[in-house]
Amino acid sequence: MFRLTVMSRDVMNDRTCPERNGFSLRLQLQLFMAALLSVVLISVAAAGPREQAKRIHDRLAGVPPTEDVLADMEALIGVNNPQTAAAMAMQNPNFYNVTLKNFAAPWTNREQSVFVPLNDYIATVIGMIRDDVPFNTLLSADILYIGAGNLGLPAYSSSNNNHYSQMEQQGVDMMSGLVQTPQSSVTGLPPGATAGIMTTRAAAEAFFVAGTNRAMFRFTLMNHMCNDLEQVHDVKLPPDRIRQDVSRSPGGDSRLFLNNCIGCHTGMDPMAQAFAYYNFNPDTGSIEYTPGQVQPKYFNNDSNFPFGYVTPDDRWDNYWRSGQNRFLGWSPGLPGSGNGAKSLGEELANSTAFASCQVKKVFRAVCLRPPEDIADRAQVDQMVASFTSSGYLMKQTFADAAVYCMGQ
Repeated sequence: MFRLTVMSRDVMNDRTCPERNGFSLRLQLQLFMAALLSVVLISVAAAGPREQAKRIHDRLAGVPPTEDVLADMEALIGVNNPQTAAAMAMQNPNFYNVTLKNFAAPWTNREQSVFVPLNDYIATVIGMIRDDVPFNTLLSADILYIGAGNLGLPAYSSSNNNHYSQMEQQGVDMMSGLVQTPQSSVTGLPPGATAGIMTTRAAAEAFFVAGTNRAMFRFTLMNHMCNDLEQVHDVKLPPDRIRQDVSRSPGGDSRLFLNNCIGCHTGMDPMAQAFAYYNFNPDTGSIEYTPGQVQPKYFNNDSNFPFGYVTPDDRWDNYWRSGQNRFLGWSPGLPGSGNGAKSLGEELANSTAFASCQVKKVFRAVCLRPPEDIADRAQVDQMVASFTSSGYLMKQTFADAAVYCMGQ
């Protein structure tokens, strides 16, 4: 390394004119950067068990390990057991209080910002990962995580976020301070109307408020299947379920509808119908559920195209099981249709796209980059197979990513 430093200084401080000695400054810089990169790569390849242990802990917990923990992790890696070393790193409270909070926070708001208060959506994600609850129930389970009863917190409320704000202000350790409860027992929703994080107060406030409830579908697609509407755009599906508010001749040109609007709405509208009985009331600050009665928002701007689809109930159908979007990997064990948010959540979360999305998000969070090359993509494929075959356990996925990147 000393020799490289001397050589690079000679190059950078050469008093002779570049044109006179035949080398441009750009070429000299390129040579220097190539040499520096080779040294970095050699250093990474030579990382020993101690360096690898520290990297695993840093990536998972976000803080350096204590000397005792580092020594134990180093010993485990030395006997070819890095998975247990990763599990040890996840025993640090910061894995839950910081890493997982920041992991889930962007999913809870339209701006996809990490700078949001703790809420029931984030707490439920953290709790499910901590307790090894199968993550393919994230969009359908009657589940919620709240603060333990001995913490002196205000009771969970469907009309405000005080319970979780106090948890954050008190610095409650979410590794030990979260408890699982049926969502229906504290929100007032019947069990059949609960749909995991989609029916939490935080999700409702962000995605059921105003609008036409298409936001809940779009952001669920983005956050949990890693596709926005542009990626699933398909103009070849039947448009019979597109609602009245979508003009068939926007700006007086029907070609815009046939070549653009139709591509999103043919798939989205039949599935967003699952949310027909849900609303978030900003006046009360709580989610509303009106079984058997379609929310008025589904008839907004019905004069745009009076002959469009009039929503009668919460029946949904997945038109994407045909056409190009069948490659999202829909489960053959599910019917592809149903009533309400819970069954739609099951449809989405049992797709290959859902599993792949969770793995890619973990890979990016732990390795600090998206999958880039053939080796990365092969690792992601392996992690997806392991994730689905081992019960959708997210902690295992975090461990797999940390072990893969421990030498990088």
